[in-house]
Amino acid sequence: MNENPADLAPELCVLIAAVLGLVNGLFLPRTQQWRVAVICAAGLVAGLAAAGVAATRADLMAFDAFMIDPITHVTRIAVLGSTLLAVVLAARPVHGHPRESEHYVLILLSALGTIALGATSDLLVLVAAYLLASIPAYALAGFGKDAPGTEAALKYYLMGALLGVLMLGGVTLLFGVGRGTGYPVLRAGFADAPSAAVAVGVVALLAGLLFKAGAVPGHFWVPDVTQGAPPAIAAYVTTVPKIGAFAALYRFGAETLPDGWPVVVAVVAAATMTLGNLAAFGQDNVRRLLAYSTVSQAGYLLVPVAMAGRTDLAEPAVLYYVAAYAVTNLGAFAVVLATGRDDLAGYTGLLRGSPLVGLSLVVCLLGFIGTPPTAVFVGKVLMFGAALDGDYAWLAVVAAVNTVASVFYYLRWIVPLFGRQPSCDTIHPSRSAAAVAVAAAVVSVALGIGSGIALAAS
Repeated sequence: MNENPADLAPELCVLIAAVLGLVNGLFLPRTQQWRVAVICAAGLVAGLAAAGVAATRADLMAFDAFMIDPITHVTRIAVLGSTLLAVVLAARPVHGHPRESEHYVLILLSALGTIALGATSDLLVLVAAYLLASIPAYALAGFGKDAPGTEAALKYYLMGALLGVLMLGGVTLLFGVGRGTGYPVLRAGFADAPSAAVAVGVVALLAGLLFKAGAVPGHFWVPDVTQGAPPAIAAYVTTVPKIGAFAALYRFGAETLPDGWPVVVAVVAAATMTLGNLAAFGQDNVRRLLAYSTVSQAGYLLVPVAMAGRTDLAEPAVLYYVAAYAVTNLGAFAVVLATGRDDLAGYTGLLRGSPLVGLSLVVCLLGFIGTPPTAVFVGKVLMFGAALDGDYAWLAVVAAVNTVASVFYYLRWIVPLFGRQPSCDTIHPSRSAAAVAVAAAVVSVALGIGSGIALAAS
């Protein structure tokens, strides 16, 4: 494979935009800080264009540790597109903030680390990407500086630091027994290594990646950050880092791990989706409901990850599902940001007061369930197919039961939208957030309808 720095054009666009945004923010007056948002958005659009061009080329390797293949292409496009929507969502809430420019720069740097997380095939780069994706997110979670935001950011940081240390310990152990850090070298080295040492190293490494994915047992930060952080940041941290985490988990499993990997991840997947659904049942706060929804979705996404190397359906399942989840989750959070309501009762009559926003929320919530023709429906079909084709029928049954159970708490949010009480008559939705919600709903349906073309092209 050829090595060419130009193959990193999408990442360079994001990095240049972040640097330019930071430099401009030093000199712009507070009333003009919005220009940094324009710079960052332009960098993301340029990165999306470069990622689209790169997706049409043959697979490459950049600097022996950065793979440019279908996993990287989907990670790039999903991360850059989701980050662009997150920047749009954040523009109005942070306008005029003393640290407005830093807000956008932190988002871009975290997104850059997330892309590297999903593209790397080397443990050392994986650790560096984990830190780059995490540290800016810790600062963003506490950006509001109010009591809930500060507490949420502290929990987020402490859990990330703890599991990050475990991850570093796992990397050290795997380096010792595998005699290298590159995935191909590790796969060969694990064949002669003590199985107990490999197992301990893998579990420790998974601790960090499962934290980024918001899966059990690293999920405890999700509800607190989702409720305590600013809504736009809650949308970002529950969406974008997961993209890189699941891409990294799949790549590590497919390219490195020996037998025994599917059992561990399958058990974690079943526990994650079940716990997320059970915890979501009694939530009246929509942000906490969405938080536990993201946990349950992480469980579904772990199913094709567990099937890495066992079936050809695993890769398209995890890639399509993660893209579908990203657009659906951002759409739901955009509605929360547009309405400014956190309680379920506050959404009564939303379809009458704001039909487009209400309809967008219905599409996104039905999408989470897996209702056709939304994108998540296609992702779930592929997920069930991967589990069955990989001889894990029990996991497919667990996922099916959880999917049916999730209908209850999503309907608790959908039913009030059709109510007659004029609770939402006084709501004047933010235009930018409403536009993001509508766009996300349209993209979700388009991805579902056009899934045949997209999967055939891949």
